[in-house]
Amino acid sequence: MSNELDYLSRRVAAGKLSRRDFLGRAAALGVSSAFAGSLLSSAAHAQEPVRGGVLKAGMQGGESTNSLDPASWQSQVPYKFGRQWGEQMVQLSPDGTVEPCIAEEWGASDDAKQWTFKIRQGVEFHNGKTVTAEDVVATLERHSNEDSQSGALGIMRGIEDVRASGNEVIITLKEGNADLPYMLDDYHLMIQPNGGKDNPTEGVGTGPYKVAVNEPGVRHVGEKFANYWREDRGFADQIEIIVINDATARTSALQGGQVHMINRVEPRIVSMISRVPGVEIRNVAGKGHYVFIAHCNTAPFDNNDLRLALKYAINREEMVEKILHGYGSIGNDTPINSSYPLFSDDIEQRTYDPDKAKFHFEKSGHEGPVLLRTSDVAFPGAVDAAQLYQQSAAAAGITIDIRREPGDGYWSEVWNVQPFSASYWGGRPTQDQMFTTAYLSSADWNDTRFFRDDFDKMLFTARSELDEAKRKAIYRDMNVMLNAEGGVIVPMFNDFIDATSEKVGGWVNDGNQEMMGGYALSKCWLMA
Repeated sequence: MSNELDYLSRRVAAGKLSRRDFLGRAAALGVSSAFAGSLLSSAAHAQEPVRGGVLKAGMQGGESTNSLDPASWQSQVPYKFGRQWGEQMVQLSPDGTVEPCIAEEWGASDDAKQWTFKIRQGVEFHNGKTVTAEDVVATLERHSNEDSQSGALGIMRGIEDVRASGNEVIITLKEGNADLPYMLDDYHLMIQPNGGKDNPTEGVGTGPYKVAVNEPGVRHVGEKFANYWREDRGFADQIEIIVINDATARTSALQGGQVHMINRVEPRIVSMISRVPGVEIRNVAGKGHYVFIAHCNTAPFDNNDLRLALKYAINREEMVEKILHGYGSIGNDTPINSSYPLFSDDIEQRTYDPDKAKFHFEKSGHEGPVLLRTSDVAFPGAVDAAQLYQQSAAAAGITIDIRREPGDGYWSEVWNVQPFSASYWGGRPTQDQMFTTAYLSSADWNDTRFFRDDFDKMLFTARSELDEAKRKAIYRDMNVMLNAEGGVIVPMFNDFIDATSEKVGGWVNDGNQEMMGGYALSKCWLMA
């Protein structure tokens, strides 16, 4: 009885059980209200930050080719480690609003073309240098440079000029953009000394942890930075990410106590893991989506009838049921769902239709199989999803050959390189940023090679349109275009499913990304 009440009181403190339900259960067990209340007080106290210890995460998404250069980050481990040692001008809160970080306040001109950001004073880099407006400008300049190959280059191309004025950074855009602060949360835009122009792989930032060990594909360790400027994170003395790309090994490490949290719990084992004593499942819906991407400029996928055939040949409901096990929702061949502001819910939902798939396949004139590359690291269940896709397409007379690629090197040698592959997107804060990062013709991460001047023109028009109704209408047209002619096949939007030890305190649901938007290691703590 004692163990059950302890467990339930912790769930109340975590916001997963109401106080009323807890007291009702306590009464059913014959426990006095006074004693039950004391348990709740103890549990609430346990949610106060505890400092010290080594907080460890076992994570998928690390490769031997990973770098500390923020411009190069593509997969989960470098990005999540980077959230601990680096910071941007702004950060997204768990509810999706923009919060100050290195920039403490900002404002825009009436046409949203010129923005002024006031840089926080007294923030120190890990090398002892004080952050200046010039460092911020240099960071933005580096990621705007065509030679940088930065993952943020697509969103930075909208900047016409950036300059420092005292402790302010003034950004002038080519076109007005009311979403600029959201875009500056991009995880590539970590503020570095002189913008990282001198040594971008040095791993020097302003975050709560400084880089102590960097072994790409193996482990990454951060040590608490004594001069960190804020008090609401950085509770452990040390944080460590152990790269465990195999799902079974990752789960075993959590169960065995080798790590305190893991990412990418496979939906098919959630029910089993949730029954393990001392383990908590942490799932939250958001903007993340699992995809199959076809290059629109590469044969045979340069034929829209073939792309439509592949879209009609996928059974979305089956994917959500058998791959996500209900931890997600069906997609509609566009990266936008109801989690986004200005989402239009009146776009017709594409459904599995073997007859239409067969019609468009024959109309395309393509003969023979279609090669799809996949990997365990593409998304949880990606290999099984490819096999389901293969089966549903076969009913339409379409043969999909599957090539299972190794995890190491998948994000550098397959994704954004090969013409048809499995992938995932974590989503972005706004529709503008999602479109700019992955569908703007000039974007480096345009992984479907969707090059459309009319799409680009609509994107630029929407940026400077301050009337929300008009802006929503433009976004609707853009989504319809992607749905009908794009190279992205979106069968499902996924919940982010992580798991932690019951020893982990401070967890907050954050739909921006997995692992609390990437901040779990610095915002959580080990309970005594």
